Amino acid sequence: MPVESIRLESGFGGGEHLIHRAAANPQTGFIGVEPFVNSMAKLLARIEELGLRNIRLYDDDAVLVLDWLPDACIDHIDLLYPDPWPKKKHWKRRFVSDVNLQRFHRVLKPGGLFCFASDIDTYVNWVLQHIDRHNGFAWTARNASDWLTPFEDWPGTRYEAKARREGRSSAYLSFRKT
Repeated sequence: MPVESIRLESGFGGGEHLIHRAAANPQTGFIGVEPFVNSMAKLLARIEELGLRNIRLYDDDAVLVLDWLPDACIDHIDLLYPDPWPKKKHWKRRFVSDVNLQRFHRVLKPGGLFCFASDIDTYVNWVLQHIDRHNGFAWTARNASDWLTPFEDWPGTRYEAKARREGRSSAYLSFRKT
């Protein structure tokens, strides 16, 4: 079945968000990228159980997919609760970087969205600084409640639930390609 739009989720973890979005949006094609075998196996079982046909998976580094994709082919990119690499000496390993923002910008269609969620303040600040420096994305928030409110039709994730149990709030950032 042909799709009307394409959405990529990098590092889908247990796949709860990806499954929810794919089931709710059969007209959208989803690309899920996750290097961990257990996460991949869990998601494959759910895809089969639900009979979803609008998901394609890649079981390696998302950078390889981003470099392979043609220009302006993706409508939406989700990066939800990525590894925060909390120690300052490891920040260079964070997935949001100048080079990866350039990759996102290249593959997103004009007006496409990049959505990021995290409960780690230093990573949220990191993303905002990198986005500001990149200059190819506009933050869609109009007031503080916009980035404190989960994305529309948000199913939640196990990482979000863990953060809440541990007393941390989350930020939900949306950026439109300019």
